[in-house]
Amino acid sequence: MMANINLDPIPKDGGYPPVEMWHPDFCGDMDLIISANGDWVHEGKVIERERLVTLFSRILWREADEYFLVTPAEKMRIRVEDVPFQITQFEHTQDDQGQSLWRFYTRTNDVLELGKDCELELFQCQGEWRPYVSVRHGMWASFHRNVFYQLIEQVSLVATPSGTSAQLTSAGKAYCLGTFDDD
Repeated sequence: MMANINLDPIPKDGGYPPVEMWHPDFCGDMDLIISANGDWVHEGKVIERERLVTLFSRILWREADEYFLVTPAEKMRIRVEDVPFQITQFEHTQDDQGQSLWRFYTRTNDVLELGKDCELELFQCQGEWRPYVSVRHGMWASFHRNVFYQLIEQVSLVATPSGTSAQLTSAGKAYCLGTFDDD
């Protein structure tokens, strides 16, 4: 059944299976972990075939704080150490109205336009604040460390009453990546 899913880059107008419409019975746990560094590890070995990782990412579903691979007939729970997706590239461009637009690309071929089809939020993780981008079905993407450092070089510094804020503006919305004391 999974062999029928298209593995080309996901087009912006769809291309995802309708996992939100599938409600199979829970079948058990699968020995698959999405590590905090973005690797998909099956039975202790990193999955090297990127097309297989992309396939799995398209049938990924989140319920509460648990993740599942679902098909119309099966629902298998997997483990996710942080979040299931990782931003590996970005570009800054302009939208049709000439507004600044940040576009993020995940390892699994998702294309996310900040302020249009995704949001950026800061969450506290292991004692520090980190930015995450919404993907779909309540799931999030982290930034690969190098990509995050490159992105930080692109922020605008804006004076606010609580200090200087590092911001990105995309699709007419401002996103804060952190505030620094002016002292």
